Amino acid sequence: MIKAVIFDFGNVICKLDNSIFLRRISGYTEKPVPELAGLIYGESDLPRLYETGLINSDSFFAGMVELCVLRIKKEEFIRAYTDIFTPIPATFDLVRQLKTGYKLALLSNTSEWDFEYGIKPIEIFDLFDTVTLSYKVKAMKPDRKIYTDALNKLKLAPRECVYIDDIDEYAAAAREIGVHSFRYISPKQLAADLGGLGITGISCGKPEPATPAGASS
Repeated sequence: MIKAVIFDFGNVICKLDNSIFLRRISGYTEKPVPELAGLIYGESDLPRLYETGLINSDSFFAGMVELCVLRIKKEEFIRAYTDIFTPIPATFDLVRQLKTGYKLALLSNTSEWDFEYGIKPIEIFDLFDTVTLSYKVKAMKPDRKIYTDALNKLKLAPRECVYIDDIDEYAAAAREIGVHSFRYISPKQLAADLGGLGITGISCGKPEPATPAGASS
C-alpha cells in the first residue's frame, strides 16, 4: 500500500531553464552564451561540487566569477542564478490533492541558493512533510544515499513509496532499491500512473507540454 509520494523538483514541480541564467550573466562578461554554457556545464566541475555540498555558496560564486570573467555583484548573481523556475500549476494541484491522504516528500539535486531563493518560496512548499537535498546529503541522484535519506525521513519502507522524476536514470535508481517510480511526462500522465498504483480521487487540469528528456534537476 502506498503511503507517500516523493517528488523531484525541477521539471516536475516547476519548470527549470538554465538558459535564463546564462543569458542574464552574459551581460556581465565578454563571453557569449554558447561559450558560457560550455565552460559552466561542460568543462567546469563547479555546479556538481556546489550541488553536492562540497563547496559553499561563497566559493561557488568566486569560482564562477573567475571562470566566466564576470563583473557582477553577488546579489545580482544570486538573482540570475536562482530565478530560473516556473511553476507547473497542474502539478501544484496534484500535490494539494495528494496531501489529503498521503505523506509528501521533496527530493532534489540542488544547491543552497536554488533552495533558499527558488524552491523554498513556492506556495506549496509547506505541504511537503520531508525534504531531501543533494547539497545537504552530500550525494546526488542517482546515488543510493539520497533516496535512502528520503525514506529514512519518511520512516517508511521502499515499497510504501512512489517516486516521480523527469529523468529516466533517476527514476530507475529509485526502483533498484524497491521504490515504485515513474518518469514524469505531464500532470495528466502522472495522475494516470498514480492511479495504476491505487491512488484514486486525483485529477489535473490542462496538460502541460512534455518535458524534454535529459533536462537536469
